[in-house]
Amino acid sequence: MSEQIPIHKGLFTWPSSRPQLLGSRCKQCGETAFPAQVDCRSCSGRDTEVVELGDRGTLWTWTIQTFMPKQPYHSDETEASFRPYGVGYVEMPGGVRVEARLEPSTREQLAIGMPMQLNIVPFRTDASGNQIMTFSFSAVEEDQAWK
Repeated sequence: MSEQIPIHKGLFTWPSSRPQLLGSRCKQCGETAFPAQVDCRSCSGRDTEVVELGDRGTLWTWTIQTFMPKQPYHSDETEASFRPYGVGYVEMPGGVRVEARLEPSTREQLAIGMPMQLNIVPFRTDASGNQIMTFSFSAVEEDQAWK
């Protein structure tokens, strides 16, 4: 029986009805990082804790990826099935900027400052038939913004 498996343990809470990204916060200087790190990138302290970063953020900047990424990119996409997609930085509460694939995939659908919602989505299928899950962000509908 196949399962859904996170692409990397500790990136997000999942399975969950409201998944959250996971980062780390330095107990010495308060620096927050994504993904979670043992050492603080600001003060080099080693006293960090895993914290939930949330499931909503603001689109800080973006571009459209118009070509298939090179190896070791390992998705189910092929040259024939590849479609351009949005990629950008989403600023989470507290100021951490997370690089992610964006569900809106055209210039007309993306704008700096727009509210974004975390999604857990399939990335590829492994040799055992398991679905490898990753995260992306999509635009928040106006009536759902910041609830």
